[in-house]
Amino acid sequence: MEPQWNPTSYLQSPSVVFLLVATSCTWLLPVTSPQRIPTDPQAAPEYAHSIRLDGDIILGGLFPVHSRGDRGTPCGELKKEKGIHRLEAMMFAIDLINKDPELLPNITLGARILDTCSRDTYALEQSLTFVQALIERDGSDVRCANGDPPIFTKPDKIVGVIGAAASSVSIMVANILRLFKIPQISYASTAPELSDNTRYDFFSRVVPPDSYQAQAMMDIVTAMEWNYVSTLASEGNYGESGVEAFIQISRETGGVCIAQSLKIPREPRPGEFDKIIRRLLETSNARAIIMFANEDDIRRVLDAAKRNNQTGHFLWVGSDSWGSKISPVIGQERVAEGAITILPKRASVDAFDRYFRSRSLSNNRRNVWFAEFWEENFNCKLGMHGKRPGSLKKCTGLEKVGRDSSYEQEGKVQFVMDAVYAMAHALHRMHRELCYGYPGLCPRMASIDGKELLSHIRAVSFNGSAGTPVVFNENGDAPGRYDIFQYQINRSTAEYRVIGSWTNKLHLKVEAMRWKTGDPSLPPSVCSIPCRAGERKKVVKGVPCCWHCERCEGYHYQASEFTCELCPYEMRPDANRTGCVPIPIIKLEWHSPWAVVPVFISMLGIIATSFVIVTFVRYNDTPIVRASGREMSYVLLTGIFLCYAITFLMIATPDVGVCSFRRIFLGLGMCFSYAALLTKTNRIHRIFEQGKKSVTAPRFISPASQLVITFSLISVQLLGVFVWFAVDPPHTVVDYGEQRTQDPIAARGVLKCDISDLSLICSLGYSILLMVTCTVYAIKTRGVPETFNEAKPIGFTMYTTCIIWLAFIPIFFGTSQSAERMYIQTTTLTISLSLSASVSLGMLYMPKVYIILFHPEQNVPKRKRSFKAIVTAATMSGKLTQKGGDRPNGEVKTELCESMETNTSSTKTTYVSYSNHAI
Repeated sequence: MEPQWNPTSYLQSPSVVFLLVATSCTWLLPVTSPQRIPTDPQAAPEYAHSIRLDGDIILGGLFPVHSRGDRGTPCGELKKEKGIHRLEAMMFAIDLINKDPELLPNITLGARILDTCSRDTYALEQSLTFVQALIERDGSDVRCANGDPPIFTKPDKIVGVIGAAASSVSIMVANILRLFKIPQISYASTAPELSDNTRYDFFSRVVPPDSYQAQAMMDIVTAMEWNYVSTLASEGNYGESGVEAFIQISRETGGVCIAQSLKIPREPRPGEFDKIIRRLLETSNARAIIMFANEDDIRRVLDAAKRNNQTGHFLWVGSDSWGSKISPVIGQERVAEGAITILPKRASVDAFDRYFRSRSLSNNRRNVWFAEFWEENFNCKLGMHGKRPGSLKKCTGLEKVGRDSSYEQEGKVQFVMDAVYAMAHALHRMHRELCYGYPGLCPRMASIDGKELLSHIRAVSFNGSAGTPVVFNENGDAPGRYDIFQYQINRSTAEYRVIGSWTNKLHLKVEAMRWKTGDPSLPPSVCSIPCRAGERKKVVKGVPCCWHCERCEGYHYQASEFTCELCPYEMRPDANRTGCVPIPIIKLEWHSPWAVVPVFISMLGIIATSFVIVTFVRYNDTPIVRASGREMSYVLLTGIFLCYAITFLMIATPDVGVCSFRRIFLGLGMCFSYAALLTKTNRIHRIFEQGKKSVTAPRFISPASQLVITFSLISVQLLGVFVWFAVDPPHTVVDYGEQRTQDPIAARGVLKCDISDLSLICSLGYSILLMVTCTVYAIKTRGVPETFNEAKPIGFTMYTTCIIWLAFIPIFFGTSQSAERMYIQTTTLTISLSLSASVSLGMLYMPKVYIILFHPEQNVPKRKRSFKAIVTAATMSGKLTQKGGDRPNGEVKTELCESMETNTSSTKTTYVSYSNHAI
């Protein structure tokens, strides 16, 4: 932006006063005579820099009648639409107001219209005309050539100014006008800077500021789902302030990042636009280009994109300087295809069309630039002094606008008329307040106070020339009302089509949009593609619209766009990893191979045990059953049955009842078995140890005593279980850690009884202690001759059982970290229990059942012997052990009948087979 010039200090300098005075002595002197305005186009255009219309109240006008000149010349070519159309609109509006009996009755509006030549510095010089009447002149030191004092012509007092067009011009002029309190209403300046009511307090406008336009463009970008764009601005207030407003909005709202912000120099060097295209391609993902540029720069940018073979790559979003103009896209329709442009909502004024088409050289002499327009518009030459060089045809003066030339109303005509009418309505309100009932201007309005007029301008509200409301906010801005266009090519026709509007809110018809690719989906302009479900954005530092996608791993889910969070312990991520779902709960199913094998073994064991029990009950009074110790056999068989039955409790669905029975029966079956075996081995050991010392039978060897001892041992197990119940009541738990695999999909929660490994060992520990003790007694009685006891079968049973449980321990605890832990440990435990029961059943009872069923001749009573005879025979048998090999299988079959109840008066006969049965 160029450094701002301080008009206050400049105007206070003596040189300016002298300049104004000197100017008054030359071209300002004859201005008071309107009839002297040249009407002959061949005459020297002495006053061709301005238009003056007489009136009671004079309004100033600033219009870009000519373009900016080259090589130091202030003015260039004539602007037919932006210049002539607009200034004619001001004069047409003044004509209508002067004819309106309801608006400013008996008061005539005049005008002083100047050409800004599209240059801010030149416009500043011209605008000094508007403040001459407000500067006091000191002519004491000034003399004319003949020595007489100068005659000062009273200049027109300008009460308000209509204009300017370019924001840079309006800013420069507003700095002058505010010093002299002259209100200004612009019809085209949209720079947001002009909304600063502290610096430009006398400035108003009937077009919305670029801040609204920038907001509308931001809403378009957001609606198109673009988040990565570049900006391109022409150097100067309009372009730079528009882009600055857009960037500021993007920062405040977020969601849109600026890839690059480039500026087009006022005087671009050769190759400058190709360089701009190359720079834009450095961020090729930012396809959308937000443009605040003048139409010449727009045309050259499009041409550079075409030269660089980028047709269809860029997505242009143009401001109102592009709007619906044809000139920027002529010859480069394909590269401009799909461009979205914005333009303040407007309508064509039909009355102006009729007025302008009726203008001719004869009826429009008040417009000093109309002759030049005539030559330009009809491509002819007016006499020898015509401005168009070359051998062109001569103008006849009979040409007609719209018939002999193309005509289309310029887009800002409506706003020019609205600006004039706004000033007229403000003057009318002021007149009604100061001169109520007074025809014409009253003395109180002889000198119009600019500040008071400004307050009336800000208070006006009326329907403008196009029927839209004209109002101003506290900053002098008009409300934002825009039409949204898209440049489309249908078959061979290229045109701007309205695809939406913006009035504080965007209304976009996406279905009406067309793109070069023919794809109805919106083209992208994003830095990074959206992350898939279950992925978080890892934002690139400093560029919030660019990111890397990182998948939420393990048990993490996508909690937000930027974060992954850990699911609760009992949950796992869903398939999309956008939330958590409960981990499936499993248990050992009956149909699982891990359950089928133990159940099969248990069923066979239960059947076999039941068969043995039935057999023993059936042959309860036979010698073999009686010699086996019926009471202890039934206790032992009960324990074996419970060892088989516990399999079903271990596989059943855990609940409070099942968990309670597990605690009770898990160790109870083994306790029954090994308590009975321990009692029997202990009895054998005591009998033969006692026999070595005395012929007196040891105590507590009767069946009743044996039962008391056995159930005393069992009660210890039951007491421990009941204490366990009291300390930790049984309940179920879901163990999510047992099968918490690295892959959450395979994770499972295991429904189980709340029995820890330690609790399990404690429950089985007592039974294992009984088993070890029983094994010790089996070892101690290994020397007892097999002729007289079944210590050896019990010993083999215990040795085998110990091997089974020694194998169980490493398998059970070695798989504690396995994902199949539940299956392996349950199966191992149940099979170990079943095998232990099977060993006891097979070694201790199957031979008896075999004799009972298949050799009943051996199941007969033998003669009775005393306890002394038994011990003596056993001792002698020990000495003859070596000779036992001559008999079949080394067996000596001896049956004794002895009295087992020495402390009772009654006698009882018991049959014991020492070759196969225990005492």
